[in-house]
Amino acid sequence: MTDELSEKIAGEISMSAEPGKIVRKWREEFGLSQQQLADRMGVSNSVISDYESGRRKSPGVAVVKKMVESFIALDRINGSPVATRYMPGMRNECILAMEEFDSGVDPEVIISVVSGKNLNTDRTPSKKIYGYTIVDSLKAIVNLSSEDYLKIYGWNIERALIFTNVHYGRSPMVAIRAHPLTPAMVVYQSPENTDLLAIKLAKLEKIPLVVTELSVEELVKRLNKLKEGK
Repeated sequence: MTDELSEKIAGEISMSAEPGKIVRKWREEFGLSQQQLADRMGVSNSVISDYESGRRKSPGVAVVKKMVESFIALDRINGSPVATRYMPGMRNECILAMEEFDSGVDPEVIISVVSGKNLNTDRTPSKKIYGYTIVDSLKAIVNLSSEDYLKIYGWNIERALIFTNVHYGRSPMVAIRAHPLTPAMVVYQSPENTDLLAIKLAKLEKIPLVVTELSVEELVKRLNKLKEGK
């Protein structure tokens, strides 16, 4: 299990366009201070701070390996709470479906596949999308803790977050705006309406905000076909 988790963390740091954010995400997920991580790695606190802030260039393979080993070792000392949370089958009930793509997919392709409409008319950076997560927004509001929130990002933050049970779409975008991690795309499934604030926040975050009328079952069917390359 820890090998799988180690590969997940290392891959996410290495593949991210902003590895410092991913380092911070996992440090906080493990409940560690910068000083605790630095002490375990045998480096100064400023090294961790510089990586997380982007003042240092992306960590190399050796640094990532040492960092991940430190996460796992400190977690084991604390009784392995993080490793236990990431055991297969421990998915939060608000997560209806989650998959990873074998390679990056253009946002326009995702929008077409889900028969969606992008409400963010501003020109946004074209980030490849490496997976999707379908989230029941009502259950998320009630049940999703700050620790569980990280799980919706799966193996890569460059993904489409698809929210069901959306009334006006303000709450999901406010939550995304308040969190340091930002998905590559947000999709609302059959919203009653879309609040202008949600669209404004999507523009500020520079991500597509897409609406679709497809059912959850049809979304999963189409996106999984895309995953399989069909």
